[in-house]
Amino acid sequence: MKLGFIGTGKIASSVITGICKSKIKFDKILVSARNKTVAQNLNKKFKKVIIIKNNQQIVDDCNWVFLSVTPSVGEQIIKNLKFKSNQTIISFISTITLAQLKKDIKVRAQIVRAIPLPPISLKKGPVPICPPNRKVKEFFNNLGTTVEIKNEKSSINFWSTSGMMAPFYELLRVMTDWLVKRGVKRDNAQKYITSLFLALSEDAVVNSKLNLKHLVKESQTPKGLNEQGVRELTKAKFYKSIEKTLNSIHKRLSK
Repeated sequence: MKLGFIGTGKIASSVITGICKSKIKFDKILVSARNKTVAQNLNKKFKKVIIIKNNQQIVDDCNWVFLSVTPSVGEQIIKNLKFKSNQTIISFISTITLAQLKKDIKVRAQIVRAIPLPPISLKKGPVPICPPNRKVKEFFNNLGTTVEIKNEKSSINFWSTSGMMAPFYELLRVMTDWLVKRGVKRDNAQKYITSLFLALSEDAVVNSKLNLKHLVKESQTPKGLNEQGVRELTKAKFYKSIEKTLNSIHKRLSK
């Protein structure tokens, strides 16, 4: 099986890295030269990754084609590519719907939208796909945990929450810088903060069958530090602002 990636940004690079580290059987991975630095790094790192200058050649030579470009670029180039009906086409593009993809691709190929995130390079994290597809599900289960979504409108909810990845990293950065300003060496500060949130995330996963409000409650003691933290952030409308931002992202994706 030959896999082709049109677009070589952060997400494509992460998915390709995950594939090359997984047990997925494939012959070659063809990547576009759109981002030369990323493409060349992948080519040097993995012997089965080949850089192709022409997007149409990627489509012509591959069984599975991954669309990993920005929405504006996707709107420009997809309609001009000639796909085949026996291909599987997986789109990572956030704002191009299945209906639009089918219109632009023209042939009756298998088309699936997917939402991989950078940790897929570590073979970790959820990968929502829509519509459900057995082969695509099995593929991404080798790279993380596939979540099948039947309703495309529902998938927008998952796209929306994926927009909180950078804000999460920004939170870690702010806390790290706070420690550095108080004399902690950056290496130690960053190691502590990232390890702390990794442990908290793993604990949340272990207890994911419970309502998360139980973890919120159990992590507080009367008049304790965590109780103060929740109280002050709630008063500052920190959590309300998160909900407001999610609503704003959702509104953008729903247009």
